[in-house]
Amino acid sequence: MNLKLKPLHQQTIVITGASSGIGLVTARMAAKEGARVVLAARNAEALRQLAQEINSQGGQALAVPTDVGSEEDMMRLAAAAQAEFGGFDTWVNNAGVSIFGHCDEVSIPDMERMFATNFWGTVYGSRLAVQHYKQRQEPGALINIGSFFGDRATPVQSTYCASKHALHGWTNALRMELEVEKAPVSVTLIHPGRIDTPYNEHAQSYFEQQVAHRGMVYPPEAVAEAILFAAAHPKRDMYVGFQAKALTLAGHLAPRIMDKVMEALIYPTQLDPKRPSRNAETSALHKAGYGLHERGSHEGWFRSRSLYVKAEKHPLLAAAAVAGLSTVAWLLTKSRNASNGTSRIDADSSITTKENSIEADEPVVAQV
Repeated sequence: MNLKLKPLHQQTIVITGASSGIGLVTARMAAKEGARVVLAARNAEALRQLAQEINSQGGQALAVPTDVGSEEDMMRLAAAAQAEFGGFDTWVNNAGVSIFGHCDEVSIPDMERMFATNFWGTVYGSRLAVQHYKQRQEPGALINIGSFFGDRATPVQSTYCASKHALHGWTNALRMELEVEKAPVSVTLIHPGRIDTPYNEHAQSYFEQQVAHRGMVYPPEAVAEAILFAAAHPKRDMYVGFQAKALTLAGHLAPRIMDKVMEALIYPTQLDPKRPSRNAETSALHKAGYGLHERGSHEGWFRSRSLYVKAEKHPLLAAAAVAGLSTVAWLLTKSRNASNGTSRIDADSSITTKENSIEADEPVVAQV
């Protein structure tokens, strides 16, 4: 079914998690493109200020304080969009939070709260969006923000990985059901790599060191670019950052090698030994986190854009990029097996964890 989505300047876009990071940047970029934006998050004051900012610049924004883990709140959000703007054309399930801790350390209440936000919030939003598009019988976009960790598990963030794997499974199954039904809904799953947002500061952490991205980091604008492209152009998936696509592909082709890569890299690239943890103060797991911050406090190689996102916007370039990645991954696997006879990671692999220094093809880990 070929769906024709409205151009951004004719759309109303609902964005959850709009008070910081990816959601904040997406809201600002969408408003600049002429879209009406419905802003949802738990931080009511941050939403109020953001809506005021957008409206003062000639845009149209509505702030709706929302806990995405509450189905009642999400129903009120959809109703508010209907009352203010006559409905919506794109729904972005972006709200999310992480937990850093080993599998046997994280408390069950913490796990349940994170699933309420990351998984159930997406389920509630997806069902409301699909119902809306079916009722009005006009094409609309549903965009769910997944993660590289929804494609590949990692130590340290086991609960987060589980929630994103669940989100990916839900999104892909929903898409297929809607296609069989020929429903007027475009369903896109976004797969971000490591992104420079307050993600780590907002996480619940069981570690004494501050959690941080220490490696290749992409700007939140790259994710927003992917989201807004998918809002106007039906896409199944969009990967943000070479690392996200490359490591997902490598994980499928050589899963045991990637296990060893993740085991070797996650601790030195995700924990900052020079800073004590402040997550008890800044965690947004059980309460609203601080708002109106687009960026986090990370170290590493900060990219100004994602060339892979730009390639994905052009089908031929995207196909060429995937073919190139497949060839590299196959050659890497063949070379390692031939030289080692095992899936062991040897010491001369081109991996570095020096601060502010990472090779362009380093297989660093990723996040939402």
